[in-house]
Amino acid sequence: MQKHFLVIHGPNLNLLGLREPEIYGSETLEQINQQLLNEALNLQIKLECKQTNTEGEIVNYIHEAFKNKINGLIINPAAYTHTSIAIRDALTAVKIPAIEVHLSNIHTREPFRHFSYTASVCLGQICGFGSYGYLLALQALNQSLNSKLV
Repeated sequence: MQKHFLVIHGPNLNLLGLREPEIYGSETLEQINQQLLNEALNLQIKLECKQTNTEGEIVNYIHEAFKNKINGLIINPAAYTHTSIAIRDALTAVKIPAIEVHLSNIHTREPFRHFSYTASVCLGQICGFGSYGYLLALQALNQSLNSKLV
């Protein structure tokens, strides 16, 4: 049976390529999604990518993932990483294996970005590798499910 993953991009990631390229890189969200879709095809994984600027919509995406029997999540909650107990609770409730991704290294930035509400309920966190972090997350999530480490 083919695995089915969902990528959730949080607030302001729709502005990638324009927004602070010295921090977030020059690639657009569409380019990142296309790289992910190409890699998913190579790995024989069905992949969906969604973006929203709204916290509640992220929670809804997580709930829908459970209803749709998604096997794994890759999530970049963006600024909600540091503020959203609701997203953390949704991840905890559905128990879908998830990996948290950040383009920049949140641990070397402003102190308020060092804490993540969601990291401790994810399999792991990948940060600081730009868009490559998403590909690493896709590969790690796939390998983790193949190895039944979750």
